Amino acid sequence: MSAPSTSPVALTGADLPAPLTAAPSDSPVHHVRAALDLRLRALLAHDPGTRDGSDIEDLHQMRVAVRRMRAALKAARPLLDRTWADGLRAELGWLGRALGPVRDLDVLLLRLRGEIATLPERERASGTQLVASLDAERETARAAMLAVLESGRYRALLERLADAIRLPLPTPSATQAQPELIDLVRAEVRRLRKAVRRAGDDPPDQTLHDLRILGKRVRYTGELVEPMLGARVKRLLKATAGLQEVLGDHQDACVAEERIRGLLDGLGEYPDAHVVFVAGRLVERERARATEKRGEWWAAWEHVAARAAEI
Repeated sequence: MSAPSTSPVALTGADLPAPLTAAPSDSPVHHVRAALDLRLRALLAHDPGTRDGSDIEDLHQMRVAVRRMRAALKAARPLLDRTWADGLRAELGWLGRALGPVRDLDVLLLRLRGEIATLPERERASGTQLVASLDAERETARAAMLAVLESGRYRALLERLADAIRLPLPTPSATQAQPELIDLVRAEVRRLRKAVRRAGDDPPDQTLHDLRILGKRVRYTGELVEPMLGARVKRLLKATAGLQEVLGDHQDACVAEERIRGLLDGLGEYPDAHVVFVAGRLVERERARATEKRGEWWAAWEHVAARAAEI
């Protein structure tokens, strides 16, 4: 196992001004700024645990904070100076790509080891042999992630985000018409609705994954207006979270099946027959889960559509 990073976080929550709040009467841009403030504090809170690696939930929450900031900046592009917003979003994307591989492997290892633990005792050793290479892959990804977290580029990104909290956000010309936050949510709902319509009755796995991403954008954008619209938006967020869960479970099963097949291929031309047998059992389980979730996604979408009609 690689040694945990001992470098201090370049910026902490103590370096920021008092937490921002946003009232319904505040401007849309201020709501975006308050959202960035909330997510930056979450990122900073989970940075030490991500470096330490003792609790995989820290990395998960840090990655979520990055994703939510990117989503807020994307949804709010009509409200902000686009060059500034797109540049900051690109840097957050760079950070997200450093965090993603380790988190994905954490999820996969937890999933596969949990499945292996339910196998008959005589098959568990073969299951352990099947997934052994994932530990080395994770260590390599973690070393790359720690290098990013210790880089000057990461420190500069944190300061850039802190400046966004301390100062008013850059906006377009005052003569340019700006939409209300609720219009941004409605735009994301329209994108999701059109994508669902195009998906058809039996969409490919990748299409279902794409729908999950669009649903996530509805949810994250909705968080910007929740203080303004209250219960209606909360119902939409809850429904969208349900859709994300179904489609996320489907995607996890598809990815797990693909990775199991890849692990088996990596064992050479003549892998141990017991390992092949265990891999087949695991693939069968993942395929059954994917099929189950495929049968649930339409009902979850209809629930989202009903809640979206209320806003």
